[in-house]
Amino acid sequence: MTNPWIQFSLAAAVTVAAPAVLSAQQQRSPFPDPRVYSEELTPGQIQRAQEPEVTSVTGFEPSRSRAAKRATAEPARAVSCNGAFAKDSNHLKLATAYKTQNVVFTEVNAGEGKKLMASVLFPTDPKRRLEVWWQNEAARAGTYLIVINDKSTWAAPKGVRLGQQLAALERANGKPFKLRGFDKDSLGLVSDWEGGALASLTGGCKLGVSLRPDAKAPQGARDQVPSSTEFASNDANIKALKPTVAEIIIGY
Repeated sequence: MTNPWIQFSLAAAVTVAAPAVLSAQQQRSPFPDPRVYSEELTPGQIQRAQEPEVTSVTGFEPSRSRAAKRATAEPARAVSCNGAFAKDSNHLKLATAYKTQNVVFTEVNAGEGKKLMASVLFPTDPKRRLEVWWQNEAARAGTYLIVINDKSTWAAPKGVRLGQQLAALERANGKPFKLRGFDKDSLGLVSDWEGGALASLTGGCKLGVSLRPDAKAPQGARDQVPSSTEFASNDANIKALKPTVAEIIIGY
């Protein structure tokens, strides 16, 4: 069976070297189904639970504005192709960088009803959730894929993030790119960055992006961009659908 990242990168017209040895669990689609995740706590509940309860000697909470609380919030989360997300990273490095209690090794959905084991950052918070798949699943080592989907607010290299509009993605790339039309799941895969800034990233990782048309786009307009055909991102039929970034996969 063909390695899923090889399939993905071929679709993106990007050549990626296949890992020397892959387990059967790695030979799966790199597109997890975002619908399978359950939200145990809301982001607000998690934030309140993590904030220390501080009181003055009189028993009253010290005066502190909401703006001050936001100012002390954690910095924006971004994936880079180095450090804890480098090609030679492992579960321990992730746990060291993001604290042990925030990183779990657990089963994730690999699409088409299949499962595999991966390290998941902030598994109970949809906005901070991030999956890291390993080349060596047993050793939890060797970064294979980093998956950003569903409600995650993580940013990929060059600031690419979920919900980003087509024009913003073109600006990040520095030029238009090519993508496949939208499939039965309403996802269109970027097939070629056309030599733009997103085609070559520092650290040697590759960026894969899927887009989804606006929910209000009429079916007739969608029929004009079938998945069997490749389009330029500035094609009038593509632009008419107002697609946004729906899923991001970073791989080595």
